[in-house]
Amino acid sequence: MIKLRHRIPVLYLGGDVLTLFMTFIFSFYLFEDKNFQGLKWSILLALVLLWFFIGYWRKLYEINNSANLRILNYFRTYPILIAIVLVLYSVVPFELPNVNVVIAFILGFPVVAIPINLLMANIDNQIVPHNSTKRTLIAGIGRLAGDVEKRLNSRLKPGYEIAGYIKCKKEDCVVGQDKVVGDLKHIHDYLKNNQVDEIVIALPVKVSKKVRNILSAADYHGVRVKYIPDYQNLLGTQYKVTRFGHLDAVNVRQLPLDETSAFLFKGSFDKIFSFVAIVLLLPIFLILSVLVKLDSPGPIFYCPIRIGKGGRPFRVYKFRSMRENDAASGGYLSTQVNDIRITRLGKFMRKYSLDELPQFLNVLLGDMSVVGPRPHRSYLNQQLQESVDKYMLRHYFKPGITGWAQVNGWRGPTETQEQRAQRTLHDLWYMENWTPWLDLKIVYLTIFSRKAYKSAY
Repeated sequence: MIKLRHRIPVLYLGGDVLTLFMTFIFSFYLFEDKNFQGLKWSILLALVLLWFFIGYWRKLYEINNSANLRILNYFRTYPILIAIVLVLYSVVPFELPNVNVVIAFILGFPVVAIPINLLMANIDNQIVPHNSTKRTLIAGIGRLAGDVEKRLNSRLKPGYEIAGYIKCKKEDCVVGQDKVVGDLKHIHDYLKNNQVDEIVIALPVKVSKKVRNILSAADYHGVRVKYIPDYQNLLGTQYKVTRFGHLDAVNVRQLPLDETSAFLFKGSFDKIFSFVAIVLLLPIFLILSVLVKLDSPGPIFYCPIRIGKGGRPFRVYKFRSMRENDAASGGYLSTQVNDIRITRLGKFMRKYSLDELPQFLNVLLGDMSVVGPRPHRSYLNQQLQESVDKYMLRHYFKPGITGWAQVNGWRGPTETQEQRAQRTLHDLWYMENWTPWLDLKIVYLTIFSRKAYKSAY
């Protein structure tokens, strides 16, 4: 039942995607082409991605959403989709379906989607009853117990009533003393004289021996138990508990992009965005290629080795912005202000990061992402690994063409300890707080923010 409960958001998303397909194809069949020969699959894919983005933003597929809240969020999401569709239909110069197809889609989508969502809401309500309340006794009065209290009180679906707290002498009290109803020594007496449906054990590791006493008392009185391990005190907040066969396993440093759905979404976004960017920027690619060749002798592209995901080296593509004899330094000489090796065209390209445009090819090849920590040279990687705490965590994921550090002004030199530390801290913050919207924000800031070009030379 628990597993099925966690699949409900996936079922909602699947139902919405199916509805988008059905409505679009049926509208196209009615008013444009009954043989589907001119079906605009790219538009259909764009609608699905757009719905996913808006749904993610409006928290449409949150696991803890109640069925009613999900329906409410759906009605908030649908008008946004329609507004964007109408705006794009009005301004996009490409060939689009006729207006009858658009109107049929706008009217047909809610007609099909609302009954499906109501059906899913009914399934949701059947899986998780919302009219029952569990009287919950919390074993513990310290930080962990306080976190449990906050969690229970913030649930979107009320279902828990806190009966009180059982104290342990070795704990510092965080919860109010008026909420303490007994101690571990007398837990049998409390369970005998009071109605308790569930005990939540929230004790620090140092008193773990007391857990067996609580389990024994709970079993004797037929009370269910939840055990909250104090992982946060040991591992921090970035972890995830999974099953490893018949064992419990804790994934340390569990990050948003470790989730399969997020990983697949980012990978799809990278490929689509890079393909579109290469197509749209092809004239600029050709112009810069000719100018690089005319500006100084040497190849069009500069392809140094950089360190990527998992510490694996790869060859990165860039428009050559320096004279060809830069290779004499073996790539160990970092760029400096007014560097005499930079060509006239190179100064312009580096100022606006135009020399980085070929890296969209690296994204299509799977070596890089559009957004992520910037890749470094091998020798610099080793220096930073030795001088900056947690630096190598940047290599959990693919490096990016642009990143959170770059749009916050921490691109360019890594000569001082502050520059090295701040770049790493910004990269780690990005990895720990990733969302699709953060990627879009970084892309926007890369193009339009002056701070992104502050240290470019």
